[in-house]
Amino acid sequence: MLNLLWPWALALAPLPFVYRWLRSPAELTIRALRAPLLANAAMDAGASIKTATWQRHLLLAMLSLCWLCTVIAISRPVWIGEPVAMPTNGRDILLAVDISGSMQQEDMEINGREVNRLVAVKAVVGDFVVKREGDRLGLILFGEKAYLQTPLTFDRKTMQTLLNEAQLGFAGSNGTAIGDAIGLAVKRLQDRPENHRVVILLTDGANNAGELEPMEAADLARRAKVKIYTVGIGAEIQETWGLFGKRITNPSADLDETALQGIADTTGGQFFRARDPQELAAIYAELNRLEAIEQEAETIRPVATLFHWPLGLAFILSLILALFSSRRSAHA
Repeated sequence: MLNLLWPWALALAPLPFVYRWLRSPAELTIRALRAPLLANAAMDAGASIKTATWQRHLLLAMLSLCWLCTVIAISRPVWIGEPVAMPTNGRDILLAVDISGSMQQEDMEINGREVNRLVAVKAVVGDFVVKREGDRLGLILFGEKAYLQTPLTFDRKTMQTLLNEAQLGFAGSNGTAIGDAIGLAVKRLQDRPENHRVVILLTDGANNAGELEPMEAADLARRAKVKIYTVGIGAEIQETWGLFGKRITNPSADLDETALQGIADTTGGQFFRARDPQELAAIYAELNRLEAIEQEAETIRPVATLFHWPLGLAFILSLILALFSSRRSAHA
């Protein structure tokens, strides 16, 4: 459906014509010079006069059309499409992903190749994002600080793209602000329906940065009725070769499982442990079975702006008029 956002602008259309009608012709005080001998020559110029009159009418029509196109563009025409129903079921899920320096630990294996933890998270969580049709998804990235990368949206493709573009150290690489990430998630979810608020927090370390302690943040989430699922990622055994031969280490020694379990218990969620990409995929498959809850039906009507079409036509006409005027000046 065609609509004008500023229809009052059409009142400007007759302005040049009103001005032309109201203006007074200039009075000539110079006496006319009569030259009878030139009368016959004037008769031969009749065709030229007719041509000039036709050109004058064409010029006036083009000027009028140029002005009308400009006025229509000012009125901001838009095309409003048919209502499109938005998904009416699902949850509001914020994914909080740790991108601190420790996530560069290469203790994950995908297709026989060792990769760091963040690469494994992108592979698994990206697939989870695609499957959550009907949910509003958002993305929080945290390291030394926490920030909202993607607000809640139905656009899962953009969400997946922004997750894949996340790099280690974007939020600082020397700390893990788990409490601040939870606090930011609660702030973003508090205006959503109470039984829809879900946070999935993934980390490989312990809280050692930020202003808010994890359990304080978990208590805020509990009072705001935000359910938090926590995922601890990282292998427990890794073999490395050194100067004295093979050495077995625990690359997840810094993971605070107790705190993650406490956060989940406080908010009514669950704690999961992912030691490899297969376990991580199984965890997100379980999370993918979250029960969908009916929401209020929402519809949107897509709006396409059209002002550039009449404005473009006015611009082309003005170029033609300028060219016509320059040619007349050259022949004068």
